[in-house]
Amino acid sequence: MKDNITVSVSSIHGTKHFSFGKKTRHTAKFISYTIFIVILLTAGIIYYLVNDAESSKLKLLELENKSSSLTKELTSLTALKISLEQDLSEREERMLVVADRLDDLEKVLGMGDQNNVELKSRLDTATMNSSMRVAMLTQIPSGAPVKNARTSSSYGERQHPVLGIKKFHRGQDFAVNTGTPIYAPADGTVEVIRPSNKGSGNFLRLLHGYGFSSSYSHLNKFAVSRGDFVKKGDLIAYSGNSGLTSGPHLHYEIRFIGRALDPKPFLDWHVDNFDTIFARVGGIQWESLVGKIETRVSQQLQLSSQQAVQLTGTLK
Repeated sequence: MKDNITVSVSSIHGTKHFSFGKKTRHTAKFISYTIFIVILLTAGIIYYLVNDAESSKLKLLELENKSSSLTKELTSLTALKISLEQDLSEREERMLVVADRLDDLEKVLGMGDQNNVELKSRLDTATMNSSMRVAMLTQIPSGAPVKNARTSSSYGERQHPVLGIKKFHRGQDFAVNTGTPIYAPADGTVEVIRPSNKGSGNFLRLLHGYGFSSSYSHLNKFAVSRGDFVKKGDLIAYSGNSGLTSGPHLHYEIRFIGRALDPKPFLDWHVDNFDTIFARVGGIQWESLVGKIETRVSQQLQLSSQQAVQLTGTLK
């Protein structure tokens, strides 16, 4: 009986006794341990499942965020694609406009039919021709030094209005009132400023490129000083009645390495009749001059192109 355990349970109905032997106690312990282990395993499984569920929620949220980000990126790329397609279409239209305008420019420049030449080559040639012409028209006198003025005496033999004798007139006179603005017909340097009340009166001479010069006589006052650099169209003086004159006017001369030239072809010279100067003005090696200017312009265009490429590379 030592190995038995007796449990007494008392109630209103009396006392009951329960006896547990050694085998029963071992069975009870085994069942208790088993239940405890099952509870621990169940708790571990529940803990693992809860953590896994939280991890899955986090991953799901991350995937949703990525999906939203990809959707926005796709929308942005779609908009960019549409924008690029529109830009490409606009560029193609501009290229067509450029091609049309280039045709017109080539006709003005007298380049003939260039339809079979690549566009870049045509642009380079047109740019070269237009740049060369602009260079010549800005560095060699072209156009009138006064606006809307009547010619009162041309270049050539005439009777002097004051002296009354026949004398060769080496310039062109413009009938303008005193104080009329006079503008530089080309880029240059103020070589001579000479105030005087005799002969040519107040006198100014500009030194231009390639051996050309222009001079202005009978001025009222000067707007520049000796040694100043001027650009085509800059104000240089005001007309007057100084020196030996019969009335207010501007005596205008153009010279090439000191030799007087008839100013009229230069007054009429512009981009639309560019080639006419070569036939109208003799004594100048125009072919050599044009060749030198073309070389210089070509070098300037190449330098500008290289600088543009370097700038583009720096910006990238």
